[in-house]
Amino acid sequence: MSAQQLIEMFTLFFNLIGLVICLAGLTLAQRMRHRWPGYAMAVAGFLVAALPLFYKMWLGMAAQGTVT
Repeated sequence: MSAQQLIEMFTLFFNLIGLVICLAGLTLAQRMRHRWPGYAMAVAGFLVAALPLFYKMWLGMAAQGTVT
């Protein structure tokens, strides 16, 4: 099984885990005096959720020869 197939299989998992991390970060940012850790956690959750999309974009650019 190729990496592409594994990423497609786990896309829903990445999206759900990223959503939970993002919501936890935003909740944390709402309740803390210093909000940057919560916002950083929210950004990390977004990146986890968007990982399959970023991987597909990277594969598309690699196929065109723009990324080595």
